[in-house]
Amino acid sequence: MYTIGIDLGTSAVKLLLMGDGGEIVRIASREYPIEFPRPGWSQQDPEDWWKAVRAGIPELLEGVDAGQVRGIGAGGQMHGLVALDENDAVIRPAILWNDGRTQKQVEYLNEAIGREKLSRYTANIAFAGFTAPKLLWMRENEPELFGRIRKIMLPKDYINYRLTGVHCTDYSDASGMLLLDVERKCWSREMLDICGVTEAQLPRLYESWETVGTLLPEAAARLGLGTDVAVCAGAGDNAAAAVGCGAVGGGCCNISLGTSGTVFITSDSFGVDRQNALHSFAHADGGYHLMGCILSAASCNKWWQEEVLGGGDYQGEEARIAPERLGRNDVYYLPYLMGERSPHNDPAARGTFAGLRMDTGRADMTQAVLEGVAFAIRDCVEVARGQGIDIRSSRVCGGGAKSALWRTILSNVLGIPLELPQTEQGPGYGGAMLAAVACGAYPDVKTCARKLTAVKDVTQPEPGLTAAYEKRYRVWRKLYPAMKPFYQALAEEE
Repeated sequence: MYTIGIDLGTSAVKLLLMGDGGEIVRIASREYPIEFPRPGWSQQDPEDWWKAVRAGIPELLEGVDAGQVRGIGAGGQMHGLVALDENDAVIRPAILWNDGRTQKQVEYLNEAIGREKLSRYTANIAFAGFTAPKLLWMRENEPELFGRIRKIMLPKDYINYRLTGVHCTDYSDASGMLLLDVERKCWSREMLDICGVTEAQLPRLYESWETVGTLLPEAAARLGLGTDVAVCAGAGDNAAAAVGCGAVGGGCCNISLGTSGTVFITSDSFGVDRQNALHSFAHADGGYHLMGCILSAASCNKWWQEEVLGGGDYQGEEARIAPERLGRNDVYYLPYLMGERSPHNDPAARGTFAGLRMDTGRADMTQAVLEGVAFAIRDCVEVARGQGIDIRSSRVCGGGAKSALWRTILSNVLGIPLELPQTEQGPGYGGAMLAAVACGAYPDVKTCARKLTAVKDVTQPEPGLTAAYEKRYRVWRKLYPAMKPFYQALAEEE
């Protein structure tokens, strides 16, 4: 038996074919464009996602008995607003998770409606990337298009719709819409009223491993699969990555260094961050989790390496950093290229270098980028620690986790061991695992994770280096408050 995992990312879809023993048989990927029509805006054409999936799956199946494929599961970028009309046609480009156009609507929700009410309705407050503020923005700025909305979906759910014809979502992904009562796992009627939408416009809710349907004949023919292939609800990318890394059940932590960066802390029971700096979401295993999210993580390194240095030799640039320079760099970096979510909730924030001198070199600045992202992850961890959560170790995944140097920096900035999973395809692997559960190969997500995930390497913190980074973090954390008035003035000029 095979299952297919879909990782619908921000810049590309990554697909994998998993055997019934958890082995990865093949991987394929397809890129698609992102539109930045204005500073801080970010959107995509959902049709590009479907074209990429439609082209990638046949490649995945080359030389394989496609009749042995039993299920498909997707993990996808969260929060994006996909709006469909009465004919299920896309009304406008999807407004993505890292889009910052909704600052006015976020302020309205948090201040006029009130953080306390929002937390009571949904277990969260409003952030610029969430779906509900996007609906308010669309109602105010595109009223004609807003009036045509018949279905509101999330990115990976649009793929599931194209596969099955079913309008569906799962609890983990729906948690990030600011429309779900996370504790009770149902749509919040209060939030629907605030946003001017009805429950009929929202997709049906499922647990991540539940089957939502089978392939439509047209989709099956295009993909080279049978119409009996089951499609499960899937999960938001971070929940899917946590499953793929084995972070299921209470008391686990998974850190992702992908385009964005996340700290994902699992729990068997519902809980809320009293500071509302972390998100309180449902997990793909049926439980819950707290999550801190920084909007730019590995994307900061990509920007620095490719756009500024004009290369792409990541390993070569890291090799310029002398080991004795770790914990001793004079350059500091704020990784807020797309604004910031946790813990500042500030769409106006921008990337910043500080501490440059005449003898500053490219290696110092490369190191500062890696350290700045690690410090921002530490900010999220500190919020959790302030809640009494004891994080003693963490799994780590995402493209940035492939760098041994970055893992060393992050381990010492956090002061905890970091475990690198045997399989590095987090969201896609998690999607394939959820599909395997849907097909009955495993009784539940926890059993599947226990049998299929393992650790291949552990990065241990070093006491001296941890102490050095502790001092640097205390300096670094003073930089954002100092820059905040400048960011606000800059935003007023845009």
